[in-house]
Amino acid sequence: MVKYFSCAGFLKSTWDQVFLAFWQRYPNPYSNHVLTEDIIFREVTPDNCLISRRLLTKTSRAPRWAEKFLPAHMAQKAYIIEDSVVDPQGRTMTTLTWNISHACDGGPPSLLLVEERCVYRVNPDNNSWTEIKREAWISSNLYGLSRAIQEFGLARFKSSVTKTMKGFEYVLAKMQGELPTRTLAETATVKARETALAAKVKAKDLASQAQKKQYV
Repeated sequence: MVKYFSCAGFLKSTWDQVFLAFWQRYPNPYSNHVLTEDIIFREVTPDNCLISRRLLTKTSRAPRWAEKFLPAHMAQKAYIIEDSVVDPQGRTMTTLTWNISHACDGGPPSLLLVEERCVYRVNPDNNSWTEIKREAWISSNLYGLSRAIQEFGLARFKSSVTKTMKGFEYVLAKMQGELPTRTLAETATVKARETALAAKVKAKDLASQAQKKQYV
């Protein structure tokens, strides 16, 4: 049994801008889990399409109940293959990604396999926007736990999609010279630091005043 997920969204930027941002989207504040990105190969086809394959390394904490099924290094990291085809004439970009860790081909049972297909094309209703059609297939054939693992994988994938879109918007804003607004979490962190610093300064002043009184 395979869990299927699909969604559509858009970015308020032209296809050309999104295409450029795609190759510059790491690092960004929403991708701290992405550790490395390496190009395995890249070529231009006779019809001028750009074909690329990359290897991405990400942190990926497995649930505690699943850690006993994995070697220590696999419980902490995930290795992802990303294939992409860019058609500049048709102005489309198609990406295929799948994990090579946690998944086995022809060997032991797969703990979790996540396959994703994304198509980026010009929005037919607004040429200044780019629409994204996303599909994902989440599967596991670990006997007795496949349903729970698929549900876990689907929830994590949906969370990842949200971060991916926010990261894309951040990179696009940066490319266009726009300063992205702080998230509520970032604002709260800054205010907490400012409050802590002010309290520290005030404590030093009080301590200094108390010490002076002792010598009066």
